[in-house]
Amino acid sequence: MRITAVETVRPSIQPNLVFVLLHTNDGRTGLGEAFFGGRTVEAYLHESAAEVLLGAADPTPESMARALASYTGFAGAGVETRGNGAIDLALWDLIGQEAGLPLVRLFGGPVQESLPTYNTCAGPGYISTSTRQRSDNWGVPATTPARWDDLDAFLNRPAALARDLWDEGITGMKVWPFDRAAEATGGTDISPSELGRGLAVIEAIREEVGFDMKLMVELHGLWNRRGATAILQALTEYRPYWVEDPMRPDAVDALAALSADVDVPIATGETLVGRRGFLPLLERGAVDVVTVDVQWTGGLTEARKVAALADTYGVPVAPHDCTGPTTLAACVHLTQSVPNGLIQETVRAFLRTWYAELVEGLPPIVDGRIAATEAPGHGVRLRNDLGEAERRVSR
Repeated sequence: MRITAVETVRPSIQPNLVFVLLHTNDGRTGLGEAFFGGRTVEAYLHESAAEVLLGAADPTPESMARALASYTGFAGAGVETRGNGAIDLALWDLIGQEAGLPLVRLFGGPVQESLPTYNTCAGPGYISTSTRQRSDNWGVPATTPARWDDLDAFLNRPAALARDLWDEGITGMKVWPFDRAAEATGGTDISPSELGRGLAVIEAIREEVGFDMKLMVELHGLWNRRGATAILQALTEYRPYWVEDPMRPDAVDALAALSADVDVPIATGETLVGRRGFLPLLERGAVDVVTVDVQWTGGLTEARKVAALADTYGVPVAPHDCTGPTTLAACVHLTQSVPNGLIQETVRAFLRTWYAELVEGLPPIVDGRIAATEAPGHGVRLRNDLGEAERRVSR
């Protein structure tokens, strides 16, 4: 097998996403993707990575990960890492196709036949126009929200949203009602009124569907230790399944101190890169759930090592997915195949809008549980009718 072309596709309906297709001399095509700054990642793929990939004979994910490793920026999920992660997903897809096996089988077979899911309560337009994690990039419409705009719903109708999810068989949900308060103070402090406003969302959900709903609270790493401590202590009585990214995950000492000060589980990791990014947190006992992003950490090759490292410390993994349909499929193959797979993040607003409009072969969700398909590779393919898109090919 030899790579003969590197093709990128940037769909107009999701400007932050770029697909990468690796074409081979035996007629196969491996699919990967990168999310955040799609145009910039596309430039890297053609102007740098293609030089390494084109003509590569029998490329393996591990050998290509080494060949593409960046000299600068390797410690962060920057353009090179995201581009390399997209390539890694495509290479694993090719290997699965060549073997005629789904990735979960190549990884040793499923430990669980299916995984529980939770719904991240975003809307169809969430983070689609820039790489900022701010409320001005939430994509909440100024007029009547769309049917699947769960972000608008959790802010304004949390009880009704919780009931809708529960009745659909979705028994986990994630919300972020404290972000605007962080923007007001730079994350240094939270006023009693802002704290109460965020807690009202949590209380409404608990009153509607009780404590059987796995309720995650996302803080997006926007707080310092003082503000995060106030929020987590106030959340204790509501028994969150976890609080995610209360602080930046590279603030290892502060996160360890925070974990010791509060009585709620802390999840983190979507913006960390590789084993070396996670090791200090695991050594300090600062994280209860590892939320590695399979694509942002550099691909399945590195994500599998992160999962094994977390298992060494007795910590479960629950991979992040707000980043695209190919990544979701890769997450499921990974999480089903490891002994410490806990739960899989999904976004129904994406699954029922732009994910479905761009690809086929997504892993099905039945009664709130998800399982990898039996299709070779990761199983996801671009639709022939995906709509307007910019394409570029390097040969």
